[in-house]
Amino acid sequence: MKQAVNPFLPLNTYIPDGEPHVFGDRVYLFGSHDREGGKTFCELGYEIWSAPVDDLAAWTNNGINYVASRDPLSKSSGREYLFAPDCVRGNDGRFYLYYCLSGKNGKGGYFGPVGVAVCDTPDGKYEFYGHVRHKDGSLCHDFVPFDPAVINDGGVIRLYYGTQYPFDNMPFPIKNILRRVQKGMFNHSLKQIKKGVMGAACCTLKDDMLTIDEPPKLIKIKGVQSNKMHLIPKNGHYFSGHDFYEGASIRKIDGKYYFIYSSANNHELCYAIGDSADEFKFKGTIISTGDVGLNGRTEKNRLNHTGTTHGSIEKINGKWYVFYHRQTHGSDYSRQACAEIINIEKDGTIPQAEVTSCGLNGGDIIGEGSFPAVICCNLSNGKMPHGGNKKFKNIPMVTSENGELFIKGLKKPSFAAYKYFDLSKTAAMAITCRGSGKLRISCGNTDCSIDICSGGWKQYS
Repeated sequence: MKQAVNPFLPLNTYIPDGEPHVFGDRVYLFGSHDREGGKTFCELGYEIWSAPVDDLAAWTNNGINYVASRDPLSKSSGREYLFAPDCVRGNDGRFYLYYCLSGKNGKGGYFGPVGVAVCDTPDGKYEFYGHVRHKDGSLCHDFVPFDPAVINDGGVIRLYYGTQYPFDNMPFPIKNILRRVQKGMFNHSLKQIKKGVMGAACCTLKDDMLTIDEPPKLIKIKGVQSNKMHLIPKNGHYFSGHDFYEGASIRKIDGKYYFIYSSANNHELCYAIGDSADEFKFKGTIISTGDVGLNGRTEKNRLNHTGTTHGSIEKINGKWYVFYHRQTHGSDYSRQACAEIINIEKDGTIPQAEVTSCGLNGGDIIGEGSFPAVICCNLSNGKMPHGGNKKFKNIPMVTSENGELFIKGLKKPSFAAYKYFDLSKTAAMAITCRGSGKLRISCGNTDCSIDICSGGWKQYS
C-alpha cells in the first residue's frame, strides 16, 4: 500500500482552508483552491478530494465541483474567487456547500452574504442554491459574513462565520480613523461599526438551509489571551494573541462543542470547548505551522515560513486528525493541505501536535523507495518570516520549475527536516540535488557530508 505523507494530495494540487468530513466510508476535503505560483488567494474553482477511510494515501477527485460564476453576485460585484467553504448534510439528505466570494487580494471578501450551493453527493457538481437571508427575505450582512462553518446538530443547522481585527484596542484618535477604514473593509455603516461587527458569530437556519431561524449573535470565548495591536509590526504581524481572527470551524464531540479557529497569531489553529453552541472556554493550540509554542518554541525561532492557516479536526477510522495548510513558493498564494494525528484526552483537551512529514500515515514513514524532497516538514534558515501577501525571494522554500516541485534557497545555515522515517531496515540512501557547496545529512546519530558540484541535477549516495 502506498504510504501517506505531507502534503497528502498530489504535489501540484493546492487545497488550503480544508474542512474534512466523513460521509459514509470516505473522508472528503472541502477547501479553497490556490494556483501553483499564484498571485492572489484562491484563484481556482472548488475541487473536492476524497479518500477511503481505511486508505488515507488514496486521494482522488472528480474535477472542478463549483465555480464562482455560478453565483449571480459574482459578476455583478466583480468578485471572481471562492474563499474557504464548508459542507453539511441537510435533513433532506442533500449536501450544502457554504462559501463567500472575494476579489483579487481579498478585496470585497468581507462584504458577504454567505452563498450556498447544493448537490446530491458530497463531491458531485454543485449548483447555486441561494444566499443566507433573514425571514423577511433580506440578505444577511450581520457582523462580517466570512469563512462560514456549518454543522447539523441533531437536525439543527448551525452556521458560524466572522473575522476580528483588534482595532478597538487602539487609542481613541486612531480608533476613529480605523473605524473609517473598517467602513471600506466591511461595507458597513459607521453606526454599525461603532455598535460592533467583528468577532465570531453564529445563528441557526431553517430546514431550507438558507433562512435564518435564530438571529446571528457574537459567540463568547472565555479565558483567551486577547488580541494586541501594534502600530509597528511585531514578529511579522500587527497583532498577536490567541483570540479569534478568522477560519471558524465547529465540531461536536461527546456532547461538547469544539470551536476551532485561526488565531490572531495567524500561524496556528486554536480551540475552545463549550457546553452550549455559543459560549466557549479557550483551551489551547492544536497546531502551529511553525511549531511555535511547542516545547516552548518562540515566534522568533519558527521552523517554517508561516502565513495564514485554516482547518479543522475529524475522526477517521477511529483516529483523530487535524487538517491545516502550509506555505510554498515564498508566499501565501500557493498553499498545500497537510494533516497530523492528534490525541483527545479524557478531559477533552488536545495537546499541541507537531508538524511532521508523516501526516495521515498513521506512524513513521518506512524508508523504502523514493520520496520527493518537498515533503520536508521544517524548512528554515533560522530567521523565517511570517506573512505572505508579498513573495519572499531569499528564504529556503518549496517552489516549482517546469511543473516539478523542489526545494531551493538552501544556503548556510539553512536546513530541511523530515520527521519521521523508520530507517531500521534501510541499508543505503541517495539524494538528488544541484548547486555547489557542502551538504550535511543527519539521520539519528549518523552524520555525513557530501560535496555538491556545480551544474545540473546529480544523484549522490
